[in-house]
Amino acid sequence: MSVTIVESNAEFVTLQLVVPLQKTFLETEETLQSVLNEAGTKASGEALKQFDTDGSPIESGGMRWTSKGQLPKTYQTPYGMVALQRHVYQTSDGGKTLCPLEVDARIIITSTPRFAKQISHKYAQMSSVRLVEDLRENHGLKVHRSSVQTLAEAVGTIALLKEEDWHYQTPKLPTIETVSIGVDGTCMLLCEDGFRQAMVGTISLYDALGERQHTTYVAAAPEHGREFFLGRMQLQVEQVKRLYPHAHYQGLADGAQENWTFLKPLTHTQVLDFYHVTQYLGKVAKAIHPRSDEYQQAWMDTHCHTLKHEVGAATRLLAEMESLDPKRLSESIRSGLQDAITYFRNHHHQMHYAEAVARHLPIGSGVTEAACKVIVKARLCGAGMKWKERGAGIVLSLRTLTYTEGRWQQFWSKINRYGFTLAA
Repeated sequence: MSVTIVESNAEFVTLQLVVPLQKTFLETEETLQSVLNEAGTKASGEALKQFDTDGSPIESGGMRWTSKGQLPKTYQTPYGMVALQRHVYQTSDGGKTLCPLEVDARIIITSTPRFAKQISHKYAQMSSVRLVEDLRENHGLKVHRSSVQTLAEAVGTIALLKEEDWHYQTPKLPTIETVSIGVDGTCMLLCEDGFRQAMVGTISLYDALGERQHTTYVAAAPEHGREFFLGRMQLQVEQVKRLYPHAHYQGLADGAQENWTFLKPLTHTQVLDFYHVTQYLGKVAKAIHPRSDEYQQAWMDTHCHTLKHEVGAATRLLAEMESLDPKRLSESIRSGLQDAITYFRNHHHQMHYAEAVARHLPIGSGVTEAACKVIVKARLCGAGMKWKERGAGIVLSLRTLTYTEGRWQQFWSKINRYGFTLAA
């Protein structure tokens, strides 16, 4: 097999490819992958040369730089390694050097931007070990694990550092009636501090029929603390409010008081996650029918339906609980009943489910709880995984960018605009 450069100029590169056909189609496809990778490296090399200078002195940062000549450098592309001779500059004072090709081509360490984008996206989804295997099996590339980690962490560091400075656009959709805001925490294992809580938040846009149209994800590693996370959440909410000033804003979470301290000032209504409430109803069912699982389930089915669809059901349920005689119950069931009574006393004002259902408002915090599993657990809590705080923060930044529709593209448009060096 062979790849030949037929013509190369400032506007295009023409290649001639020869692909040997094999005995099986799978073997032919693998051969084709190798040929395409070779073609990609040759074309990339020719394209990169267009970003080099002719060696003339340049002005940068108020200083005059002169070329030290064309020096060799190898760059990693999505197709393989490319070796080039490119001009490297230095001032008359010596010291640091400048490579215009790397600046203008948006090189990240020794990687082309497209390869850095691929690697960091994959690293957001899988470990470096799996990533190296994926490159070998699916892309025909042999890349060292340390190179993958260094590159992904470099991109992730920019994502982490720019969370405060770079503003990403939430889509402006014509049908949004409700914005539901949720916050939650989930544990992950750190190398030095043991299990700590990472924070996750969601801002979901719903149309008039209650169909979710978009969700923005925010997450923070334990190192930053709750206040840092809530500050970022508030900035995101404020941006959404500028886009949708007339939408109905709803807080949706479990019973943790700190969640409501944050959500209440930002929202018009607050709704307690329906699933958490049904768990307490299960304790009441045991108190009413302590000897019959069948009757407990029947009571649960009836009263869950009532709570969801009848106005004022939470207040009536609380009165029913308080009317029960706990003396005839075992200690464990009596304790469960008292927990349910306390829970309903504290939160019955957040249990207006019938009104929420009638307005097509969500009543379950499944979006936020799923985010805890998908954003944090699925990537950071694999068997045997322990994280340093910085590494966890990097991965979470990459994951929230990739899972929030449109933000990964916006992030890379900024890298493409400013370049890696300026962004850093």
